[in-house]
Amino acid sequence: MSYRKFKADYLFTGNELLGTNHVLVTDTEGTILDVIAENAAGLGIEEITGILSPGFVNAHCHLELSHLENVIPEKTGLVDFVFKVVTGRHFNENEILDSIKIAEDEMLQCGIVAVGDICNNTLSLLQKNDNRIRYYNFIEVSGWHPAVAGTRFEKSKLYYDEFIQKNQKASLIPHAPYSVSKNLWGKITPFFTQNVVSIHNQETQNEDDFFLKGTGSLVDMYKMMKIDNSFYQPQKVRSLQTYFKNFSEASSVILVHNTFTEQEDLNYINKEKTQDQLVSFCVCANANLYIENTLPPVEMLWKNECNIVIGTDSLASNHQLNILEELKTISKNLSNIPIETLLQWATINGAKALQMENELGSFEKGKQPGVVIIENVIDKKLTPNSVAKRIL
Repeated sequence: MSYRKFKADYLFTGNELLGTNHVLVTDTEGTILDVIAENAAGLGIEEITGILSPGFVNAHCHLELSHLENVIPEKTGLVDFVFKVVTGRHFNENEILDSIKIAEDEMLQCGIVAVGDICNNTLSLLQKNDNRIRYYNFIEVSGWHPAVAGTRFEKSKLYYDEFIQKNQKASLIPHAPYSVSKNLWGKITPFFTQNVVSIHNQETQNEDDFFLKGTGSLVDMYKMMKIDNSFYQPQKVRSLQTYFKNFSEASSVILVHNTFTEQEDLNYINKEKTQDQLVSFCVCANANLYIENTLPPVEMLWKNECNIVIGTDSLASNHQLNILEELKTISKNLSNIPIETLLQWATINGAKALQMENELGSFEKGKQPGVVIIENVIDKKLTPNSVAKRIL
């Protein structure tokens, strides 16, 4: 068997940051064989400057929206953003497919090995069948008016079936609390059992206002989209409390964005989640700044020992699909978070959330998690010049 041996300034295993006297040993395909002391590693060690890390997990992406890069203005708020996405999907199919390929190339080069990808069609399926990156495909279902529940469900179920037929991991999931009617929840809930599910959660303050009082810009959004909202009566609880119990049979729940999540919401989840259920909070810092010009309460999530994972969202709401850029933004605003904690969010936490921890997320024997080098790190701190490159 041929070996490759890597030594760097630091070696992050997925769980801890080791010093320069440790060596990562893999086979030529990238399967992890061991992490050993340098004095036991023998000859042929490849010495690299920076931090060695397992490949990154992008827990939330919209690959199919890659053609909208630089199309939607920044900082206009969620309602305007959603309206432009919904009305801006009608591009030439070849242009969309080319954009998907370019975006996946970018993710590969910057060290991403797995993606939780939102799908409203099957346009990304052709690229995913090349199996360059592992995907968990979240087939998104939406339809706010109860009368459209049947047709919306059947359409999404056809997409879901096509992904499954191509041996792609997939789940049917709700888009957001404000875009899924009670009727539609009833149709998709049976598909959650023992699966990974995801939902856009509390991305705007108006979301909680709508469920508490029936007010705010979401009402204006329904008018803009010519959706009849006259049937709705405010539920007088915060957004998360209107839907979280629907996920009781899911084994892994990924709450995405959480820009306006509060301690009350965390307390509610801790009370209501099932014993063996993993609930993860996906932070998409650069997208939150792009859309709402607001960062999520990362420090609160961290202090509550939540399973934090990292996402990029889409090129419609971000300037790149690069997990390290997300970590740099978090670190710039919260410099007290250790680099090993940030890297844990970007690797093993994401792998667990997507139920891929047996293959990815850490340097453990038998896994093939990818090997990434993070360069231009000073005193165990990310800098504006820090970059990540995939080695294996």
